[in-house]
Amino acid sequence: MKLECKEKINGYCHKESCLISLREYQMIMEEKTNELIWETEKPLLKRFCTSCMTRRFTPKVIIDYERTAYIEDITNIRITLDGNISVSDDFSHFLDGNYMRYPVQEKGQYILEVKFDYIMPSYIRHIITNRKLVLSSFSKYCAGRKKIQSMRR
Repeated sequence: MKLECKEKINGYCHKESCLISLREYQMIMEEKTNELIWETEKPLLKRFCTSCMTRRFTPKVIIDYERTAYIEDITNIRITLDGNISVSDDFSHFLDGNYMRYPVQEKGQYILEVKFDYIMPSYIRHIITNRKLVLSSFSKYCAGRKKIQSMRR
């Protein structure tokens, strides 16, 4: 499994990640981060454990989605299409995948994301601006949290 931390810095997205073992995952889920912090040498996992203890981080939602990715190696352009986004809060079955999922978006809707390092090439800008696309920011996590909250009302 991979633990990821994504943050925006001056409009740019920065992502840091580290692999975690099944045992480390279980300790997190059992709220034993006060023990795990002393056992790990992974800086990101140490910071995460600190946040769990000081800021009371706890699991909120599981986000599932299907992703189709395209990469243009020369200019490092990454295009992704995410669909069938769903959410769950059944953490007891996270590892076996046997949990109830609730759709976050309408069937047939996709999230198109274009990532580039410096300048978006004009041929890509032309393709995405000459279509019936809606430009917006979208967080699968936020949409999932809202869905779960609306179901609890």
